[in-house]
Amino acid sequence: MKVAPKLIFLFRDDDGFASTISNALQPSPNSSIQRFEETFELSLERYGIKDHNASGDAIHFVDGNGQYEVTILLLKKYDPPVLVCALNEVLASIKDEKSSVSPTIVLPIVVPSSNLKVEKRSTPANHVSVYGLQVGVDTETIRAVIGKTENPPPSLQVHHEHLACFLHLVRALKFPSCVLIGQSGQNMSSNNLKEEIEMICQMGEVLTSISQLSFLREKVTWNPTKTSKETKEAWRALYG
Repeated sequence: MKVAPKLIFLFRDDDGFASTISNALQPSPNSSIQRFEETFELSLERYGIKDHNASGDAIHFVDGNGQYEVTILLLKKYDPPVLVCALNEVLASIKDEKSSVSPTIVLPIVVPSSNLKVEKRSTPANHVSVYGLQVGVDTETIRAVIGKTENPPPSLQVHHEHLACFLHLVRALKFPSCVLIGQSGQNMSSNNLKEEIEMICQMGEVLTSISQLSFLREKVTWNPTKTSKETKEAWRALYG
């Protein structure tokens, strides 16, 4: 699968986070960048899965010379064990593309507060944290992203199925990567929702720092669903 050297990877979700990020990232008004979209579908039969394919959407931003600058990849929502097979197939197809340099992958993700444990510390009022986690070798893109985010505190623990799969596979396939981690679901108050929208906008602004793109705040829509603290992720242990 052909992608740009800078790849923004998104998992489709019920809350609309992935759709919001992909819709709000647009070419800057004064740039020659053009946006075009395509779908992809990859067989999972080699994993013994015949009733599902690895499918999703690819949004490419191409300059005036036809060079791919940034790709946004949105993977359809899957549950384990299909999730890890679909993700592996997509990443393997990118790895198989004839290129001398692997793309740098940036994964923005919002984690429910029930799945994120971090030691409480004093912060300014209305402060919104977006953590940046580097995976693998350093690249210019990773430095740009990490430089605009907070370092995860040593006490940070994240229990999230999709993130666990992603971390395991990009390490195995040796993709230079980084993860943007935001938190949601502390409560459903209007103030908290405003903070979550601000967190999404901060993520969007970080993503524009690696590209000639703009993040359009007016395109941000956010309707988080209530999550259960009893939600089990029994497959997470398989992925490290």
